[in-house]
Amino acid sequence: MLQAVSSGEPLIFIAALLVALILLLICFPIHELAHAAVAYRLGDDTAQKLGRITLNPLAHLDPIGSVVFLLFGFGWAKPVPVNVYRLNGNTKVSHGLVALAGPLSNLALAAVFGLAFRALNATVLPALPFEVGRLAEAAAYLAIILNVYLALFNLIPVPPLDGSRVLAALLPDSAGPILEQLERYGIFILIVLFAFAPQLVEPVLIQPANRIASFLLGW
Repeated sequence: MLQAVSSGEPLIFIAALLVALILLLICFPIHELAHAAVAYRLGDDTAQKLGRITLNPLAHLDPIGSVVFLLFGFGWAKPVPVNVYRLNGNTKVSHGLVALAGPLSNLALAAVFGLAFRALNATVLPALPFEVGRLAEAAAYLAIILNVYLALFNLIPVPPLDGSRVLAALLPDSAGPILEQLERYGIFILIVLFAFAPQLVEPVLIQPANRIASFLLGW
């Protein structure tokens, strides 16, 4: 969004704002719904009883996280509560699968937007005015890149992000206490990482996201 503002092009800014608003009402609810639905399928009905298996944005959106998303392109929703002791099978693995469902849902959304843009670009867009096609391309790129960012950001293996649950499922049980201790400082680690070590973030988040977006768009 900030890049759209700095571009100085009102149409680009308006298109970016509309797309970000639409995505806010789609990608966060689907992300949290995926967590809740997989938890329910694996035996935990905690989120289901709280009405979290729904696409209703009001059930999932966090006011501050939503504003941050509109401004910066990343944010957060209300976490889906999971009672790991009610999950079937190996609870550590099941919890990892619940966590993984959210990022995978956003990657799937990005793929859908990419396929839709390719289909339109091969049929409808060439016949439309240049500026309309340019706006459609910008909107498609924003829709894809924000979903990819959300997926990759959540896969960072730092608590309380989803990646930490996935990592816990892959590590031996002896690593559990270490991760629990790390969770106390997870937010501070993320703040320091993004504020003071962006050179570490770029190769694991920015560059992969741009490559994935370019691939999905067929660039």
